[in-house]
Amino acid sequence: MNYKDIITIEPGKRGGKPCIRGMRITVYDVFGYLASGMTIEEIVDDLPDL
Repeated sequence: MNYKDIITIEPGKRGGKPCIRGMRITVYDVFGYLASGMTIEEIVDDLPDL
């Protein structure tokens, strides 16, 4: 899988930060949740569009 298929950077969306394609969820947000100790299942429960 190519990261370009799931991550986009758009200047007008979330200040140009890398986002999950088609969403306003940044890659930074997802890594932050993981770093805080959330499991993948908990993140998907909170963000079901992922």
